[in-house]
Amino acid sequence: MDIKFTDRTPLERYHLLVQSVIPRPVAWILTADEDGSVNLAPYSFFAPVCSAPPTLVVSVGQKSAGIEKDSYRNLRRSGWCVVNIADAAQVDAVNMSSATLAAGISETQAFDIGVAPVEDWPLPRVAASPVAFLCRYQQQVDLGSGPQHVVFLEIERMYIDEGVIDPAAERLLLSSELINPIARLGGTEYASLGQRTQRSRPE
Repeated sequence: MDIKFTDRTPLERYHLLVQSVIPRPVAWILTADEDGSVNLAPYSFFAPVCSAPPTLVVSVGQKSAGIEKDSYRNLRRSGWCVVNIADAAQVDAVNMSSATLAAGISETQAFDIGVAPVEDWPLPRVAASPVAFLCRYQQQVDLGSGPQHVVFLEIERMYIDEGVIDPAAERLLLSSELINPIARLGGTEYASLGQRTQRSRPE
């Protein structure tokens, strides 16, 4: 089957992309509303894109035509966010936090998701997540008529649960098995890493 994207609606293209570009890591992004309450939402159009400066990219759409998502609005106002990497045990919490809640209601309170303060940082992190990136807004590129905001986040600091660090390694090595991150597939599907293989890089 040869599909021309010009013949498909944006929604049809979206479903084709999320069912074929798999698995996708999940950025569980924590921001703060104007009243100080915590907003937490998952995004799977997400990746690291640079190490100098250390940068993540996340693509953020709108709630509906002309109405920005809370994460984006908060990020643009304050300039700060925490990108949490959830493990497989948090899949239900991640899924629930994608719900559309009334203004002023925090996902962390509505779904009993614990957060932990971070010293010298304006926002907490998700307490049970093994990895968290403390980021500031860097820049963005807007695509399409929506528009879709492709947001670049510069990493200022990184939290790592010591339990996911390989104690036998000579350098700082994180165990993918112990991090056990969840990944997004299409539709209602999520996945964990499953079987792993190793290959040495060729000379």
